[in-house]
Amino acid sequence: MAELTLTLKLPFHKLNVCKASEFERLTTINTQVANDLLAVDKKERKKLTSAAFRHIEIGSMWINQTIRNTHAKTKVKHFKRMWLEVNNQGYEVLKSGDLFTVSFSLYRGRKGRIPLDVHAASHTEVLSKVIDGAASLGSLKLCKSKKGVWYALISVSMDVPDAAEIKGWIGVDRGQNNIAVAALPKSFGRFWKGRKVKALRRRFQKLRKSLQEAKKLKKVKQLESRERRIMTQINHEISRQLVQFAKDFGMGLRFEDLSGIRTSSKQRKKTKSDAAENRDVWAYYQLECFTRYKAIRAGVPVESVPAPYTSKSDHRNGVIGKRNKHQFTGFDGYRCNADWNASQNIGQWLGFACSLSLEKAVSAMDTVDSESGVNDSPLTGDASKRVSSLPA
Repeated sequence: MAELTLTLKLPFHKLNVCKASEFERLTTINTQVANDLLAVDKKERKKLTSAAFRHIEIGSMWINQTIRNTHAKTKVKHFKRMWLEVNNQGYEVLKSGDLFTVSFSLYRGRKGRIPLDVHAASHTEVLSKVIDGAASLGSLKLCKSKKGVWYALISVSMDVPDAAEIKGWIGVDRGQNNIAVAALPKSFGRFWKGRKVKALRRRFQKLRKSLQEAKKLKKVKQLESRERRIMTQINHEISRQLVQFAKDFGMGLRFEDLSGIRTSSKQRKKTKSDAAENRDVWAYYQLECFTRYKAIRAGVPVESVPAPYTSKSDHRNGVIGKRNKHQFTGFDGYRCNADWNASQNIGQWLGFACSLSLEKAVSAMDTVDSESGVNDSPLTGDASKRVSSLPA
């Protein structure tokens, strides 16, 4: 069994003005406590407990968590907002009729807990597991959105079944022209076009420029937040469809490891000036993270493979070809979509080893028993040495 940890965002249902203003007031007090702690020497801060803040009306469990959170932020000089947070001993989740409730006590010396209704939304299944004891609670944090909506962030851990046996792997190639391309082995692929994202990037860039010229910096920040939310939603939708695509065909998902892509794949300043082409704002890692946790929940295995040569190699034989924008051309004139070819390589091959002499590499590969390779890939190690010794 694998363990999956989720963070549930639960807006409070019909929260009255009195409770909302009290949340705001106590959050301000909690922030002041955190800033006072920053003024204390780090060694002394470790020894502090809620007993040092008896004069504060916030409950001791909340204060202790604030002390831990403040001590964890080693480089912060001032907190603009420190949200109220408590561990799983300080609250409980119950069900009242059709609604779920979260009950806790915010005040020191008061044992009675105040139940507050929350919107379950798409988390009904997980909350039901919490009540049944099939999932365990983590911490709870009280936050407020920029629109003024208060909600509870609840961490939940639960066991999920191990990934089932699969028929093969679906390679997922990520990029800018196509956000993602997922292809079945030696078969068709599904494309998620990046045209809409590029248009949005350019549109927001143009709006930011006009707002900056008008010195409306607050509006610029709001616009950046809106752009980020839209892109996050797009990645959520694509990741959900990727997992469903793999589940429908009984396959696993393979991603290319793009660690350090921003440093290894440099861009010109002119290219970076265009928000649609700038790779620094390309949310490829977020898409992979969203896909991974959804896949674990659905029982779909996910792997990462090395990225070198996945977009430059011919998926039929591993020989280096030529890529020109959307088109890949093999040494023998074979042509196909470049992103589809890359997804085939990601899904089928591991451990590329391509010879500089392309025609000789193909003829040598044809003479070798395919059982010696991995997924029909070019041989590596001792086997590749045997191939290189064959006559041309």
